[in-house]
Amino acid sequence: MKKISILGSTGSIGVNTLDVIERNPDRFEVIALAACSNVDVIAEQARKFRPKLVSLFDTGKVGALRKKLQGLNIEVVEGQQGSIQAATLPEADMVVSGMVGCAGLVPTYSALKAGKALALANKETLVVAGKLMMEAAEVHGCPIVPVDSEHSAIFQALNGEKSDRIKRIILTASGGPFRTFTCEQLEHVTREQALKHPNWDMGAKITIDSSTMMNKGLEYIEAKWLFGLETQVDILVHAQSIIHSLIEFVDTSVMAQLGMPDMRVPISYALSYPDRIECDLPSLDLAQLGTLTFEAPDFQRFPCLQLAHDALDIAQTMPAVLNAANEIAVQAFLDELIPFKDIPEIIRMALNNHKPTAVNDIEDVLEADRWAREETRKLVTVTH
Repeated sequence: MKKISILGSTGSIGVNTLDVIERNPDRFEVIALAACSNVDVIAEQARKFRPKLVSLFDTGKVGALRKKLQGLNIEVVEGQQGSIQAATLPEADMVVSGMVGCAGLVPTYSALKAGKALALANKETLVVAGKLMMEAAEVHGCPIVPVDSEHSAIFQALNGEKSDRIKRIILTASGGPFRTFTCEQLEHVTREQALKHPNWDMGAKITIDSSTMMNKGLEYIEAKWLFGLETQVDILVHAQSIIHSLIEFVDTSVMAQLGMPDMRVPISYALSYPDRIECDLPSLDLAQLGTLTFEAPDFQRFPCLQLAHDALDIAQTMPAVLNAANEIAVQAFLDELIPFKDIPEIIRMALNNHKPTAVNDIEDVLEADRWAREETRKLVTVTH
């Protein structure tokens, strides 16, 4: 029985992880849950799965959660320290990192330092602190099993292969809801349009990231850390989201991982790795799909892709600034303070205003993140 701690239990990754666990009660047990502020959902999850510990980041709502869980013998903790407790609980065999954005950085890093196997869905932790995360995993002997469908596909294709056999990694991208939009059309995108992803059901922030293709830019940085900074990583737009990523070997043969766009599949693989478990989900029917299409990404219409490449080229604190600026700009768009087209421009200005410094510890990352959020809020105000 593998004991699982879930960071971000009320988000899409957390909900799907709990669905997989509920379908496999003889294999997995929930030992801890952590969420940001959704009292009703995490209380319902706690009543169903009876973890040892539940954490709520929003300290102002902890009293309401304690009241809902009164008499259930579940410890309720709060704030960032509570998330860290959930991530480092001695009984936990694996931590699922599904928190959105940089909020998951410290708890995820703490999980690795505590020697926990990590099922990683929070790509931002590797984007902003890839060097520190990979070093901690190596020092403490912790496997990092990616949960993002693209990185899970690469992880599976690389299974048993030597690194010197790999020519390049090809990350696939759906292209989001605006794949065929012209530059002129992109100037008039609405909030409602941007929140309608053609293939995936995700939270608001990651859906907007998909529409700007920043999601793929962040995944590019994540892939470089997970699979080697010297590895060539290319991006290929594949609108159907059936081929989740590909590996080209030195002999030019290509291996791809295919599947229906359902996050429960990579989650199942991460939880059961190195084993596989049966999933009661629809099988892939290629005959019914008929056609799979591919096209090169357009860096002009989707400049966030180039911003991510440039940030990693400079490295140091630049990826942390990229991520924080993106989070603030996306929220400003969701709050209808800025138009869609201003998201990459505000990120670009924040990057241009930053003087990168070395990342030697987690405080360096947190300071860059703090600076970038403050700077980007100023830029939003000026733009608005």
